Amino acid sequence: MSLIRTLALPLLALLLAGCASLASDRMAGQLRTVMLAQDDPETVRAAAPAFLLLVESLIAESPDDPRLLATGAELAASYGALLEDPDRRARLADRAYDYARRALCAEQAAVCAALDGPFENFSAAVAKVGPAGLDNLYVFATAWATWLEFHGGDMDALANLPKLELLFDHILSQDPGFRAGRAHLYAGALAILRPAALGGQPDKARGHFEEALRLSDGKDLMVQVEYARRYARQAQDQPLHDRLLNQVLTTDPDSPGLTLTNLLAQEEAKRLLAEDWFAL
Repeated sequence: MSLIRTLALPLLALLLAGCASLASDRMAGQLRTVMLAQDDPETVRAAAPAFLLLVESLIAESPDDPRLLATGAELAASYGALLEDPDRRARLADRAYDYARRALCAEQAAVCAALDGPFENFSAAVAKVGPAGLDNLYVFATAWATWLEFHGGDMDALANLPKLELLFDHILSQDPGFRAGRAHLYAGALAILRPAALGGQPDKARGHFEEALRLSDGKDLMVQVEYARRYARQAQDQPLHDRLLNQVLTTDPDSPGLTLTNLLAQEEAKRLLAEDWFAL
């Protein structure tokens, strides 16, 4: 069955049930779920623009719906991860950040109001977010982290790094196993975004990566890729680097909710090993 039909059949069933609003929310979420379950990245690369346009049409009809905005943010970020062109990836990162920020403002008004203000006010607002608000915070935090990848030379963007780190710290304080280690993965990447001489924390980063490995039971192969790329290279630890990447290549990528990202992780692991980075 084609990817389009896989998505269209459950959507048609919902529409026939007579609940268009519910159909929009459920279908938008299912788009992302089906994408992540695909075992052919090329199929998803070809279909993703249509998926994104579809979700954006739903957002245009319900511009303040936090669930649709969050799905739009995650879909834009996921599509960007499939592309090679840095300019297109940057534009999609900008779009994901815009949707995620709007989702945050629709659901977490106090955090949104404090976002551009002093750190102390932002910290106080985030501290009041309970477990029910963690998904919303996480979508915004991950979109912000992706956006930062393309704006790393912007000093104003880097000045807000402590706020971004605070979001992941808060999520993990509320739920240490959040999304099977994905919050630890991002926290680890942020902890080592700067060299140690400029405030980076490599030991903290390694702890987060190890915890992400444990919580995912080694099934989320992007953890090993980012652990190798971000920590092992900076630490000049080639044995760890090569062991992690070779583990990625020898692990079955088929895992519920992770198949697509695991296949992309295997593509990236091959590329990183081929660079022979430690010989440079």
